[in-house]
Amino acid sequence: MDTLDARVTDFITDVLGAMGLSLDVSLDETPDAVRVNITGDGAEALLRRQGETLDALQVIVNTAFRREERGDRHYLVDALGFRKGKDDELRATTKSLIEMAKASGIAQEMGPLNPYSRRLVHLAVAEVPGMTSESIGDAFLKVVVISSQP
Repeated sequence: MDTLDARVTDFITDVLGAMGLSLDVSLDETPDAVRVNITGDGAEALLRRQGETLDALQVIVNTAFRREERGDRHYLVDALGFRKGKDDELRATTKSLIEMAKASGIAQEMGPLNPYSRRLVHLAVAEVPGMTSESIGDAFLKVVVISSQP
């Protein structure tokens, strides 16, 4: 584990400790991110309110360890596989909306979504020739519009 990853692991362990949680933190390298896996007794506390604590922890980690320091690597914080399941569900919904937009010619809306979820949607749409996606709004949560290219 490089020193940046070790610092991230220590940082998350310290934050969890301040929350009164003694959990295991491990990192897995993926093609576009470093997945931070949190497990152990009490990890379900991070999943309350649809994983808002996970989202907050992810924002804090990615803010504290800026891109200049890690290049294109993005830290993805998950606990007990919660985010992975939500990501799979989001991709399935995106695929369904892509098909609806293709078949009907009518743009489909998703959201409001946080930046991480919007990125997943945009990446999924980019894989389909002839389809486009656009984020609309000026707040943290934005709507993604999926449509076929003219």
